[in-house]
Amino acid sequence: MKELKNKINITKIKEKYNLELDKIIKKIKKQKPKNVLLQFPDGLKPYAMAITDYLNENLKNEKFKTEFLIWFGSCFGACDTPVGLESIKPKIDLLIQFGHSELMPEYI
Repeated sequence: MKELKNKINITKIKEKYNLELDKIIKKIKKQKPKNVLLQFPDGLKPYAMAITDYLNENLKNEKFKTEFLIWFGSCFGACDTPVGLESIKPKIDLLIQFGHSELMPEYI
């Protein structure tokens, strides 16, 4: 049931937001980071687990293992990176920040 719920959420998320998840997957496959920190604005935090599950599902057949950590602290834009990441254990190899501007509706 959890998988179905997350797939429904991912479908809704992809319809509403352009999070460039395929681009993220390609970057992870290229860099092969061990630990990836995902930072979400408040509007996307309810979807954090669905997005993480989606990324894990699309990376499960890779020869390397990536762990995702979710930053639930504040996030007020691209310039608001978490402070003190260098002291976090385990070491963060890649930080991915998400925005949440909705796509503009198409007008005919």
